[in-house]
Amino acid sequence: MTNNLQIDPAELALNDKLIQINRVAKVVKGGKRLSFSALVVTGDGNGYVGIGSGKANEVPGAINKANATAKKNLIKVPLAKATIPHAITVKFGAAKVLLKPAAPGTGIIAGSSIRAILEASGIKDILTKSLGSSNKINMAKATILALSQLRNPKEEVAKRKSALGETAKKPPVAAQVQADEEKVKETVTDG
Repeated sequence: MTNNLQIDPAELALNDKLIQINRVAKVVKGGKRLSFSALVVTGDGNGYVGIGSGKANEVPGAINKANATAKKNLIKVPLAKATIPHAITVKFGAAKVLLKPAAPGTGIIAGSSIRAILEASGIKDILTKSLGSSNKINMAKATILALSQLRNPKEEVAKRKSALGETAKKPPVAAQVQADEEKVKETVTDG
């Protein structure tokens, strides 16, 4: 889930939102030892979003660790006005998430952790469906994975055209074979 291009969180006005706190009890000789895990989403509402999880013996410590992790894992989401450029389905663990672009005015049709991530990223109109597990952590990670796999159509077309231009400069195989045959004929007639 880490991205190659590190985004500096100091340059962005990030808002943190707590998605889930989970109390975990470890049974030891003297009784139960309680600890807490937190899942946090952070985003600027303008295409940058990240999630993080943290564990600690106290709730505030878990939230602080999760916030720090979320700021390290920021990604850039390509937006097409107030929605996403194309539909995408992604599976993470047993959680499967479907994201589809929607018409203006639709709003965010999503549940729990998916909604929090989409709101933090600045997406206003989108249709979503959770098709697999309802585990909030895996749904959040699947959503982030889907958003990171989105591509801007204009950039993709430009990349493909440039790649096509490079291959067009090379001579086609048929022309190369014909040139080779002519060389062979010349050497046969000369010799």
